[in-house]
Amino acid sequence: MASTTRIEADLLVPGRGEPVDEGTVVIEGETIAYAGPTRLAPDTPGAAVVRVPTVMPGMWETHAHFLGLRTANIEALATMSPHVGVLRAARSAERLLRAGFTSVREVGGYGTFLAQAVEEGTLEGPTIYAAGAFLSQTGGHADIHALGEGHVRDLFERHFGAHSLCDGPDDCRRQVRRQLRLGAKVIKVCASGGVMSQIDHPIHQQFSTEELAAIVDEAARADRVVAAHCHGKPGIMAALRAGVRTIEHGTFLDAEAVELMAETGAVLVGTRFIVEYLVEMGRARGMPAYAYEKIVAIADRHAEALRLAIEAGIPMAVGTDIFVVDEVGRNGEELALLTRLGMSPLQAIEAATANGPLTVGPQAPRSGVLEAGYDADVIAVDGDPVADVSILADPERITHVWKNGRLVSP
Repeated sequence: MASTTRIEADLLVPGRGEPVDEGTVVIEGETIAYAGPTRLAPDTPGAAVVRVPTVMPGMWETHAHFLGLRTANIEALATMSPHVGVLRAARSAERLLRAGFTSVREVGGYGTFLAQAVEEGTLEGPTIYAAGAFLSQTGGHADIHALGEGHVRDLFERHFGAHSLCDGPDDCRRQVRRQLRLGAKVIKVCASGGVMSQIDHPIHQQFSTEELAAIVDEAARADRVVAAHCHGKPGIMAALRAGVRTIEHGTFLDAEAVELMAETGAVLVGTRFIVEYLVEMGRARGMPAYAYEKIVAIADRHAEALRLAIEAGIPMAVGTDIFVVDEVGRNGEELALLTRLGMSPLQAIEAATANGPLTVGPQAPRSGVLEAGYDADVIAVDGDPVADVSILADPERITHVWKNGRLVSP
């Protein structure tokens, strides 16, 4: 017989919709049986009763990297043992869960391995929808330009189980299949240049129209969607026309690009945290000079793009792009950053909860909302995040975490 938990709260924040004063969530087994006003809640004799200030859905981190890096420099992979990297990444997964993130879309790193360990109960962590290695054209954003091409391929094979460099539609299809072979639940493609890569420019499109279409098509045949790293507008437009599900970063979004996002139903994952973090702390954490110059150059334009998307009502999901292990746990800071750019606290909470499943397409669970029949991924908060959304950035304020109905923290 499934166990029953009754969570009574001063405030129930459903994820989508208006909060409820004096609310109750009833969990039966792995599923929410009731969520709503306490006065209408069913009797639950024998249930474990927990009284909390606020109850809300577990949050989604939709742009994470489990890379095991302790420095803001991707080139450090070349001298890091994958065994050490995986151990660090496992610790990151546990920290992320205890910070209130019950689901994570991991868009490049050790995620496919960690997902298996979490699924079988070996590792305590969020549900992980992993991409495997991030696909890049030769010389693109996920290439390491200071190393020989063969060395880069071997390096990614050693760390992540498959390399990521591909050129031409057929090769792109093969690399998608290799990520699927690892158990990837989403495919990540670098459709523009980036910050943490040496010789490319963030505004330039990467991959041809034909290559992007092949990647999206191959993923779709396995019911996977594609997440597209895009800073520049040419890459954004090409990726959207190819049918990607999400645009990551979106630095040079403009009115035309926003209109196409609305037309295609794509979701924006803005990753404001990593921009501000790297501007403030990047050099102190080992960020290469070439990358620091790029992030400073695009920081203000990135904020402008997110404001434009928020004003236009484009669906957005919370993602931080944290890739330095010591910063994991700060993921909730993204919500406060989004409110500074124009979101209300409730909109930011929706981006962190109800909108999360939108980023994984057909793989999406019934998650991110407190509603009967949904997965019992639930957190309790010591305070009112609607009044002060910044409290979600403090793991100490996340007093309880239930994942699939099981209390995993404390």
